[in-house]
Amino acid sequence: MGVRRTAVVKLAVSDEQRDALHRTAEQYLYCANRTAEYCWSDTSYTECKTNKRQVRDTLYSELREKTALQAQLVQAAIRRAVEATKGVIERWKKGQRVSRPTFTAETMDYDTRSATFYRNKVSLATVEGRVEPSFVLPADSPTPYERYVLSENYEFRESTLRYDAATDEFYLNISTRRIDSADEEISADTGHPDQTVLGIDLGVNSLAVASTGTFWQGDDYDHWCREFEKRRGEMQRRGTQAAHNALLRLDKREEAWRKQYIHTVANELVSEAIEYDCDVIVFEDLTDIRERLPQAKWHHVWAFRRLFEYVSYKAPEMGVSVEQVEPNHTSQRCSRTDCGFTHEDNRHGEHFECQKCGYEVNADYNGAKNIGLRYARKQTHRLRSSPTSGSGDAEVDLRVNGGTLNGESHRPIAGD
Repeated sequence: MGVRRTAVVKLAVSDEQRDALHRTAEQYLYCANRTAEYCWSDTSYTECKTNKRQVRDTLYSELREKTALQAQLVQAAIRRAVEATKGVIERWKKGQRVSRPTFTAETMDYDTRSATFYRNKVSLATVEGRVEPSFVLPADSPTPYERYVLSENYEFRESTLRYDAATDEFYLNISTRRIDSADEEISADTGHPDQTVLGIDLGVNSLAVASTGTFWQGDDYDHWCREFEKRRGEMQRRGTQAAHNALLRLDKREEAWRKQYIHTVANELVSEAIEYDCDVIVFEDLTDIRERLPQAKWHHVWAFRRLFEYVSYKAPEMGVSVEQVEPNHTSQRCSRTDCGFTHEDNRHGEHFECQKCGYEVNADYNGAKNIGLRYARKQTHRLRSSPTSGSGDAEVDLRVNGGTLNGESHRPIAGD
């Protein structure tokens, strides 16, 4: 497997180009949802259709006839829906509650035939023909786009066009693969041991906690969500047309506010990674977040998913990749690597106390370290962490606020 890099580029689009892209996304989503409908079976996962060739052969002509999409975009929409169905089936096999995949976000997958890259612009296939929006690149050089997309050492693989409704902007996530260095291939297979990881835990009490010990509390977010809900209830009780119109305006204000709030947290999280020289930000896999956090309200789950989404396109712009790991037992496992004892009695609300070694720490911070360590151990990377008490906290190097922790010399957290 080669070294892969992603460059995120903002597009400067005219009004005509914007309209063409929106219309293309609408038809692309139609194809994806039609495919998911065809693939899905409510009775048994064994009856779901997941053979890409068979699905494509069945639906391709129909979708080409009903849309103005280029052939490659129709096929990309089919592939996306089939892959999503496969993912849902895997959860179904584990006995989890699932439903048919649905697609609402304006994102489209482009390959080498539907997207052509130039130095300062890209040519994209749309239902109105080709459009060529320019790139909005940062002043600092070399940018990730220059390092990877324009480099002779990397080859273009695919790209995803994404519309961000909060900022009313279009972005391209451009995936590349290194092709010319055997040494780099070896480095990739051994996990880039010179890279550094930032673990992130998501929760209800704290919206996000980093392995550096930085907390993003959810109190303010929860307060304003409750305030919006209170105002919504008051308007609904009035039952007048004026109240209905005011309710629509309130919904738009709330959506804009929540998106801006999560954008701010995402920016700060990426800044945290940059401040601590991190190469990778690691989240827990959010696939079953509703089941793992049954006490979380809908706006919590919405915030978790948006935070991961925003960080996933903001971080690569700064040269930081974003990964996910399985979340099982990260809240119950002792993050001291000379211990690692896992038991449900280790966690009591926001407090973590290992029943084996006695290590005590905030539960979400313990989870953030475990998330980072899970990826770091697998990839033999380093984990960025705040100071920890005790000995044997890590088999890998840990970044602390005052230096680097090598697993033998330790400094306690202030207040321990």
